[in-house]
Amino acid sequence: MDLITTSAGLASVCARLASHPVITVDTEFLRETTYYPLLCVLQMASPDEAVVVDALAEGIDLKPFFELMSNERVLKVFHAARQDVEIVWHQAGIIPQPVFDTQVAAMVLGYGDSIAYDALVERVTGHRPDKTHRFTDWSRRPLTRDQLEYAVADVTHLRDVFAALDADLKKRGRSDWVSEEMEVLTSPKTYDFQPERAWERLKTRVRKPKDLAVLMEVAAWREQEAQSRNVPRSRVLKDDAVGDIATHAPASPERLAALRSLPKGFEKSQWGADIVAAVQRGLARDPRTLPKMEKPRNNSNGAATVELLKVLLRMTSERHAVASKVIATVDDLERIAADDEADVGALHGWRRELFGEAALALKHGKLALAIEKGRVVRVERG
Repeated sequence: MDLITTSAGLASVCARLASHPVITVDTEFLRETTYYPLLCVLQMASPDEAVVVDALAEGIDLKPFFELMSNERVLKVFHAARQDVEIVWHQAGIIPQPVFDTQVAAMVLGYGDSIAYDALVERVTGHRPDKTHRFTDWSRRPLTRDQLEYAVADVTHLRDVFAALDADLKKRGRSDWVSEEMEVLTSPKTYDFQPERAWERLKTRVRKPKDLAVLMEVAAWREQEAQSRNVPRSRVLKDDAVGDIATHAPASPERLAALRSLPKGFEKSQWGADIVAAVQRGLARDPRTLPKMEKPRNNSNGAATVELLKVLLRMTSERHAVASKVIATVDDLERIAADDEADVGALHGWRRELFGEAALALKHGKLALAIEKGRVVRVERG
C-alpha cells in the first residue's frame, strides 16, 4: 500500500491503473456541515496494487484521477456509488464511465435491500472488516497508519466481492439487469441540483396548483441559499417546513409566524423575508405554466389492491432471490394500482417480465393468491 501525496505520484499510479480492464474505487469525504461533499481521501486498486490518495495534500492536482474515471476502457467498481459519482461530477463535471455498483448487484442477486459494504464482504468472502474508522474525521491530518489500512481494505476486499458477484450475475443471466441500473447511476440528470428542479426531490405531496407553485418557489430558494452558503439544505429549512409553507402559503410575516414548523421569531429574519417573497412569487405564477399534477386516485379499492401487490412483490422477491426494493417501490405499486400504463420501472424491461405482468394480471383478476400448506401461492385464473 502506498500513500500518494503529490501530483506526479498520482499521475504515475493512474497510468498504471489505466492498463487494467477493471479497478476498484472508493472515496472518503465529509458533508455533515456542507452542501457540497469535501473529498478527503480516495482509494483505488487493481489486481497488482492498492493505493490511498490524500486528496487534501497541498498542491495535489486530481486531474489524472478524473481522467481515469472517464476512461471508458476501464471498468470502475464501487459499492453504493451514488455519492462517489456525485463527488466526481461536482469537482470535474464528468460522470465515471463505465461503472459497476456492487450494492446494486447484491440486490439483484438477493442479498437484501441496500446491503452495507462490511456485511456484503463478510457474506461473500467470510472476512469481517474492521469498522473502527467508519465515522472518523477524514479531514484531519496527518492520516494514521490505522486509517490508511482501513481505507485500503475498502478497495482490496472489493476486488473479491466484484469477482464473486460478477460471476454469479453471468451464471444467472442477470448482468443486463445491473447494466440497466447503471444507466440511471451514470445519468447527469441523477446529479442535477438545479434550484428550479429542487421541488422534485421532496416527498411532500401537494393537491392544488397553488400549493405546487409555492412549493417550487420555496424549494428553489432553499436550494440556492444552501448552495451559496455551502451548508446542508436542512440547515436552511427542513423538508417538513417547506411542505408546511407550501400548504399554508404564508404571504406575510404575520402568517409565517403562525407556522409551528418554524422557530419563534423566524419571520423577523432575512430568511423569513426571503420565504415570504418566495411564497408571493408562487402565488403570482400562472397555473398554466406549472407541471401537470398527478390526478387523484379515485379507485375505492386502491388500498386493498396495493396490499395484494405487496404480497405478490414479496413472493416474487423470495422466489427469484432479488431484493424487492430493486423490483418495485411502494410508490410504483400505488401507481400500478391506479394506472395500467404507469411509467414506472416495474412495468419495463426485466422487471415487467419478472413482476409487472403478474401485477397487472392480479389487478384484473386473471391471477389470484391463495394459501396452500401455510404458504401463499399464485393461482392462474381463466
